[in-house]
Amino acid sequence: MKVLVVFYSMYGHIYRMAEAVKEGAGRVNGAEVHLCRVPETLSDEILKKMEALDAQKGFAHVPVCKVADLPTADAIIFGTPTRFGNMCGQMRQFLDATGGLWAKGALVGKVGSVFTSSATQHGGQESTILSFHTTLYHQGMIVVGLPYAFAGQMRIDEITGGSPYGASTIAGGQGERMPSENELEAARYQGRHVAEITAKLVR
Repeated sequence: MKVLVVFYSMYGHIYRMAEAVKEGAGRVNGAEVHLCRVPETLSDEILKKMEALDAQKGFAHVPVCKVADLPTADAIIFGTPTRFGNMCGQMRQFLDATGGLWAKGALVGKVGSVFTSSATQHGGQESTILSFHTTLYHQGMIVVGLPYAFAGQMRIDEITGGSPYGASTIAGGQGERMPSENELEAARYQGRHVAEITAKLVR
């Protein structure tokens, strides 16, 4: 059973969540989990001006995903930062290149799931995941979220990401906040949950 964690991260928040998703999925027997990142669309010059270039060096070792990699997986868990309540442009461009897979039905019946980040608590985490799901439905994928069995999303003792649609983290207006342990645990839970469902389908 192969699980692919496909992400885009600018400052490292989604990368940290992706590692936790991978960790959770890897706890399921028989799961072979791989991380990959979607291609960058911005130049190094622009990334430097955005003060993101140094942060991206921290996960430059992660292989860049190709559209052809997607059909090789039994489950694909996507991670994207929020941009005005939607996925980032880099992820959108990558998904827009999957028309050939759609035409062949290459992703039909595969499990799909999404996690995200936003600057603020109400910065569009839920709308980003829900709008991302539309693409997964068009591809014929089986969409899996983060059930309330993960009780951490009901906490009110701290500001935290997480919803029944998927794990999320709050990065702060300047990107100063990295994922909390509760948010990382949500990502681990989602990864394991997706892998467990996928294992049943594969069997």
